[in-house]
Amino acid sequence: MNEDDIRDALDTFITEARELVQDFEEGLLELESAPDGPEAVNALFRAMHTLKGSSGLFGLNHLVSFTHVLESVLDDLRDGRLQVSADLVSALLPCADHITALVDAVAAGRGEPGAAEQEMSARLLAGLAPFRADEAPAAAGDAGAAAGGGPRSWLLSLWFGPDCLRNGMDPLSFLRYLTTLGTIARMVTRTDALPRADEADPEVCYLGFDLEFVTAAAKAEIEDVFEFVREDSTIRILPADGAAELIESLPESDRLGDLLRRGGVVTDLELAKALQLQHEGAGAGRPLGEILVEEQIVQQPVVDAALNRQRKSAEGRQQDNQTIRVFASRLDKLIDLVGELVIAQAGVGAADGVSEEQAHVMRLVEEVRHTALSLRMVPIGTTLRRFERVVRDVSVELGKEVDLVITGGDAEMDKALVERIGDPLLHLVRNALDHGIETSQERQRRGKSPRGRLSLNAAHDGGSIVIEVSDDGRGLDRDRIFAKAAERGLVSRTDVLSDQEVYALIFEPGFSTAEAVSNLSGRGVGMDVVRGAVTALRGSIDVQTTPGAGTAMQIRLPLTLAIIDGFLVNAGESHFIIPLDRVVECVELPPGAEHRSFMHLREQVLPFVRLREVFGLAGRAPRRQSVVVIEHAGQRAGFVVDQLLGQSQTVIKPLGKLFQDVRCVSGSTILGNGDVALILDIDALVSQHIARDRQAQNRSNLLSSMPASPERPAAAETSAGAGR
Repeated sequence: MNEDDIRDALDTFITEARELVQDFEEGLLELESAPDGPEAVNALFRAMHTLKGSSGLFGLNHLVSFTHVLESVLDDLRDGRLQVSADLVSALLPCADHITALVDAVAAGRGEPGAAEQEMSARLLAGLAPFRADEAPAAAGDAGAAAGGGPRSWLLSLWFGPDCLRNGMDPLSFLRYLTTLGTIARMVTRTDALPRADEADPEVCYLGFDLEFVTAAAKAEIEDVFEFVREDSTIRILPADGAAELIESLPESDRLGDLLRRGGVVTDLELAKALQLQHEGAGAGRPLGEILVEEQIVQQPVVDAALNRQRKSAEGRQQDNQTIRVFASRLDKLIDLVGELVIAQAGVGAADGVSEEQAHVMRLVEEVRHTALSLRMVPIGTTLRRFERVVRDVSVELGKEVDLVITGGDAEMDKALVERIGDPLLHLVRNALDHGIETSQERQRRGKSPRGRLSLNAAHDGGSIVIEVSDDGRGLDRDRIFAKAAERGLVSRTDVLSDQEVYALIFEPGFSTAEAVSNLSGRGVGMDVVRGAVTALRGSIDVQTTPGAGTAMQIRLPLTLAIIDGFLVNAGESHFIIPLDRVVECVELPPGAEHRSFMHLREQVLPFVRLREVFGLAGRAPRRQSVVVIEHAGQRAGFVVDQLLGQSQTVIKPLGKLFQDVRCVSGSTILGNGDVALILDIDALVSQHIARDRQAQNRSNLLSSMPASPERPAAAETSAGAGR
């Protein structure tokens, strides 16, 4: 097996190990909320057992010994010798973090733990000592002794599948791991299938091994050593005392009898006898397992294990048929190619006289676009469920009782967005726990339930996804926020701000209303990071709060960062793209609005922004202009443009480092005729317009409040004089 094969196998181990740790952490949190669920304990045990076995295959003995102790604790929990408690979960959760750190170290090329990692392992295992029947952690080589019973001899016949080397599995690694359970007293290498040297394939395994193995471990533990090659190999394990002659098993099959025979539980003669009874006589039509138990060929637990194995084998194969791992770089390359295809399609669509064949190709391109983008879509539920651990730990640290409710986890969004939205959500969750939800005593004084409620919800809304972090806490204090902002010079005490403008101040850099600095808050770092991260993803964040009842933070993001549906407009000689999901309608700019920044639309005032003024475009505006009505933070505004050019598939191109600080523009795209169009940042444009109007209003209020003097008449008197 060459180095590339080893590296591929190790990469697979790292990926699966991280998934197992994630499952382990989620299972612990589920176990704490529902301690009577035996399946949750079994799932935790299987996760650690699988991780221990796969770690042994790569010689990661430090991981083997650490996970073995966890496995022993979970085994006590499974057998009822230990009860679920908050203290036990608190001792096990940091172990999951430590395993993740050890796996990350392996991924970085460090196969042996450092001094700090060894110290952390010892500290965590010491924390588990009160929960173990035997406080001294058993070494990996004493795993069998921990299971109980004295040493016993077994005869093993191992014929590894011919493709095991190609699959990254080294037979010798299994034998090395086997020695961690006991001692190989004798071994014979079988070369029956070895061809002539000139006919041998170096990537094919031809060897078999017959060995006598002495161990105190149970037979199931010996079988689990070969779990990763069991399906493609012939693994026979029989007691050395009085064992029948080893025979080769039939080809792979899902039949119960074949599974029992492959496990070395029944012989061919015993299986043939049971099958005969099943088809004739009094046992006709009865289940094979029932007959084997009645004839005292095997015990009922063995049959139950085989049936469970049969079910898992079928489920595993079904899962393999449903999913496939794809390198992210290859998927990104596909999306880039689809983007270029969309641009080329736009060029064809812009040409005159599109034939029926061209129209058909354009429809196929559209379908390919949707299919390619769907490949990157993943449910957000996995990201949201990670906050169960955060809520638990922070609640304990703050001394608060909080229930986390997650809904909408099946909503899908671009994988790149899922990976980058985790940190902003973490800030919002911690902020809600620290500032929003009160202590149990304070909640009871206010007539609330002593347990707070934190909700995470995700839902699709048009071409966007809305993620909401809400709590039933004290809500935001408008007056306190305004006073703190005035104290820091962010606003003037005479400014007149709407509620939404005041609440938006919490996203300013360095802003905090905390009276004291703690591990969680008080330094004014966090909420501005949230807004910056959301803005970088072309999203927006909105605050809704009710004093005494709670606060909801809504993050609105596009479903994908690659291709969007846009609305193409023109102003001067420039083209602009407005995200189509933000467009409500288009109307004509009414006469007489040349010098106003608002218009009346169906008896409501609609403020608007002139793109010509924002971007300083030269030339005279046409006589007829249009207004594109958009929705921002629950309110509507308009963009005045020269021409409406219609819907356009937009392939987003980054602006590059030179233009990364340009406001009001989130990207660019290439049109079918080769021109470049800028993609408008709706939130930045509207926010800039609101800030400009607020400054103008504040200046007007300041002038009107200044007293008149003989040297400087009041503004009203000056105007009156000018009128005369």
